[in-house]
Amino acid sequence: MLNFLTRRLVAGLITLFVSLFLMYWLVDIAIDPLKDLRESTAPNKEQLIAARIKLLDLDTNVVVRFFHWFTDVLHGDFGIAWRSGQPVSDLVAHAIGSTLQLVTAATFLSLLLGVVVGIVSALRQYSSFDYLIIFLSFLLYSLPSFWVAVLLKQWVAIGFNDFLADPKFAWTTIAIVAIVAGVLWSLAVGGTAVRRWQVFGISAAATFAMIAYLQVSDFWLEPKIGIVLLAILGAATAFAIAAIFAGLHNRRALYTALTVVAIGVVLYEPMQTVFKGDIFKVGSHGAGWLIFGLAVITLVVGFVVGRLYGGPDWGVSARTGAIVALIMGAMIYVDKVMQLWPPYTKALNGRPIPTFGDRTPELGGNYWVGVLDSFTHLMLPTLTLILIAFAAYTRYSRSSMLEVMSQDYIRTARAKGLPERVVVVRHGFRNTLIPLATIVPIDVITLLGGAVITEAVFARPGMGALFVNSLDGAEINPVMAYLLITASLAIVANIVADIIYASVDPRIRLDA
Repeated sequence: MLNFLTRRLVAGLITLFVSLFLMYWLVDIAIDPLKDLRESTAPNKEQLIAARIKLLDLDTNVVVRFFHWFTDVLHGDFGIAWRSGQPVSDLVAHAIGSTLQLVTAATFLSLLLGVVVGIVSALRQYSSFDYLIIFLSFLLYSLPSFWVAVLLKQWVAIGFNDFLADPKFAWTTIAIVAIVAGVLWSLAVGGTAVRRWQVFGISAAATFAMIAYLQVSDFWLEPKIGIVLLAILGAATAFAIAAIFAGLHNRRALYTALTVVAIGVVLYEPMQTVFKGDIFKVGSHGAGWLIFGLAVITLVVGFVVGRLYGGPDWGVSARTGAIVALIMGAMIYVDKVMQLWPPYTKALNGRPIPTFGDRTPELGGNYWVGVLDSFTHLMLPTLTLILIAFAAYTRYSRSSMLEVMSQDYIRTARAKGLPERVVVVRHGFRNTLIPLATIVPIDVITLLGGAVITEAVFARPGMGALFVNSLDGAEINPVMAYLLITASLAIVANIVADIIYASVDPRIRLDA
């Protein structure tokens, strides 16, 4: 492993240096910092041109200028954006922070949904559900992102803001949504006709009851989870996670999940007191690190509960407990953020879903207000990226699962009498992730470079916007900082992809 990493890092550094030199040379050819002055009618035009040439050192050969820039970078100095006079490091720090928010949410959700739907589609090959997912994935994959973004602005942001003026659904609409949900669940679960009708009835009734509850409780105006709904959702999560990762016959895993849910319900009220602490007030720092620490503690508690239940397969129980604990913690966190919705909506004149930017100017408020504001600004661009990436991940995971499930070792596992859940989750799922291990890291790094079109439509000041604006303004230092970061991350992503590939496929040896 060490030899592999050394070879790849040396090769990557050489590639990075050569690519940066070529890009510096090409960018220097492409931009013209003197263009606006050449078109100027100012009487001191020549003096202005001479001053800018001196400021940007344009008389010096481009190769010499590159080595000056590269030497400064090695000392941690990315230069100055000459039009604004701001340090490039400050511009990059703000841009990459905005992009990281967008990329983290979009990648995680699209990967989770894409893999789950793709695997279910593969297990229901040639069924109505499979054909529906194939059609939907090809449709979404072919849609241009700028068009999806515009549609979301119109029908999600503006439409939802208008809906909040009188947040009521017609009961006929609720019934139609419930029927559609029932049909989709029945197609996804499959089985005999009797089983499909049972699934249809249960899912349709559950969907109708849920939407009716939201309407009767004025959820859209005062959204909250609360301790009762937390217990219900937690119990449903416990059964679902235990069924997937352990099977409901594994009582230790099921009891672990339910115990973790009980702990979460008991800690709901004490956590409300913690969330009102001074660290979350205006001007305080460290709230993000505290939340991260609480998340780590949550995982550890779930793991420990599973370990205490013991048994020969305690690892399954511990893993189940950790996942359920994280979900419970996330619901408590989201509940606290949702409690700020009424004053937040009032502050924005009843139109809380924005269509541009990454924060509301001069909003003020404490940590929770800032989180809610970030969530609302992330909603539309994240949904845009999810719809596009979801289609690709669905196709990848479906084709990979179909290939895996036709292998001899899958037939052998079934012949030994293993339950279908064990065959799919333990033997099929892991090998299905092998192609995604190569694709996902590179996709993440590509997005870190900035979703240029999405950021432009929603006016988010991310890495893509920084690159386009700097190139348009003939500022070579921000452009090169952008290229340096994206090229470095691309090299790291390829190394990480190789390591992940080897970890999920035991046939691969990096030191071979």
